[in-house]
Amino acid sequence: MEKEFKMSQKRYDELKAELQYNKTTRADEIAELIKEARGFGDLSENSEYDEAKNEQGKLYSRIAEIEEILLHAVIVDESEADINKISIGCSVTVTNLANGKKMAPYKIVGSQEADVMHRAISEDSPFGKALIGAKVGEEVSVEAPAGTIRYRVEAIER
Repeated sequence: MEKEFKMSQKRYDELKAELQYNKTTRADEIAELIKEARGFGDLSENSEYDEAKNEQGKLYSRIAEIEEILLHAVIVDESEADINKISIGCSVTVTNLANGKKMAPYKIVGSQEADVMHRAISEDSPFGKALIGAKVGEEVSVEAPAGTIRYRVEAIER
């Protein structure tokens, strides 16, 4: 079974723009770096050439990765989701039942949009999987390296 990459239309458009940039502007920039580096002489001891070729390899790898993601992208229409259950696009507030601490809201997103530093949690993560489908007042368990952590869903916002 092929992996699906769930994401918002906004993220899909961002990836398409990055792909276009990488295939055109960035590829041309790296080709120019390689051309310049060749002019420095012996390629066997030419660190500028090696670095430019490494950059080209990274670029081609990223292009292939983006193409794969876009090929298997599934756009999530957040407006069609059940407003009473947690789904992609929701902001969720939970309380840690072990210490009674209410956590700042998390946004549930597709794996391509996850950003822990901005409290955007992937629906594929253990925390995201535990929360998907839960309703306000329900308790969920998350398996963590330190053991099972239990949370109560306090609020769901769209």
